[in-house]
This record gives sequence, structure tokens and C-alpha cells, in this order.
Amino acid sequence: MPKNVSISESSAAGGRISTQASSVFDRLQHDILSGQLKPGRKLRLKDLIEEYETGNSPLREALNRLSANGMVVREENRGFRVSPARNEELLELTRTRCWLEEIALRRSIASGDSAWEERIVLAFHWLSKAANENNAAASRTSAEWEDHHRGFHQALISACDSSILIDFCAQLQKRTVRYRNLAEVVEYRDRHELEEHKELQQAALNRDADLAVDLLSKHYTVTSEILLSSGRFD
Repeated sequence: MPKNVSISESSAAGGRISTQASSVFDRLQHDILSGQLKPGRKLRLKDLIEEYETGNSPLREALNRLSANGMVVREENRGFRVSPARNEELLELTRTRCWLEEIALRRSIASGDSAWEERIVLAFHWLSKAANENNAAASRTSAEWEDHHRGFHQALISACDSSILIDFCAQLQKRTVRYRNLAEVVEYRDRHELEEHKELQQAALNRDADLAVDLLSKHYTVTSEILLSSGRFD
């Protein structure tokens, strides 16, 4: 450390870099999830520094974090790329979500209290409002729908007594959202998605774990099949 730089000044500088890295991480993740940064795109540091108005250190920290959660691929001596979108990965994501969320949902149903029930009811209420029955297809592509859709599924497993498991489920959910955005599927044929959520809500509130898990698995599997049918992935 240079003689004229105090420990507090060095700590402050490190804090600024970390704060900037978090901001860049959020922006890059949003652009990857939304499909603005396409699968396989080379992430050149020089271009990103200019585009995201940041420095080299915060950018590298953000990219390393994105690499750790599967959004970005780090190639030896070749830098970073946006993770590719492949049929096999979508199928794996779906299977793993079903496995993990079954555990979390069963635990929540077994131990959830009245506050958990209220979270589910409130989350479904907001999801219903966002669905906009007069224009349901368009609502599924909106940020409001996505926020409340995520909130509903988080509420279902929120009484699980493992924050680590809940975090894993959240990461898998984000990676699945990217496929939904990349597929650009608006019309879900004759699917009544809001009704699926309503049935899920009722099964959870009735403490029928077997039915709730079965409904959740079908819900995720049908979505995966629709996205795969778009033919947009390798």
C-alpha cells in the first residue's frame, strides 16, 4: 500500500468498487435475462466499460459473479461470453427446479403458519391483477406480470426452513426466465395459466402437499414444452 494512502482510504476505495460492481452486475444480469445480450455474445471488456460507464475492476467483479451463477461463461484465456441457450439446459433447469421446489414446497406446507398463508393469498391477488384478463397474452410479457409471477412462486416456498435452498430456487428461476424471454412466446395456445396458479394456491392452503407438488411439476413442465417448441434454442 502506498505510504500516503491510509487504511480507511483504501477501504473506502474498495467499498466504492464493490458498490459499482453490484450496480453493473444488476444491469448486466437484467440485459442477459431480457435477451438484450444474446446467448453466446462475446463480452469484450473495452466495449462494456464504455457501454455501462464503469471501470475495469467493478466490471471484472460483476462478470465473475455472473459466471458463478451461470449467466456468463468464462473461457480460459478468451474472456467472457453470455451463456448459450440450449434445449438440454432448459430441460435440466426444469427437472432441477421440480426436484428442489418439491422439497421446499413440502417443507413450507408442513411448517407454514398463518403469515405464510397470507403471503400466498396476497401474492396471488397481485398476480391476478397483473394478468389483466382482457389482454392476458400481453400481460405475460410485462415486467409487472413477471414480478408478481416470481413473487407468487417465492411465496409458495417461503416457509421452507432453508434459506440456502430458497436461494438456489431463485437462481434457477432467473435462468429459466431468460429462456422465456428468448423464446418470445406470447400465445400459450389454450393454456389457462392463471387458473394453474389458482389451483396451486388452493392446494397449498389446503395443505395437500402431494397435489401441490404434482400441480407445480406440471406447471413447469408445460412451460418448458412450450418454450422448446419455439425452436429458438440450439
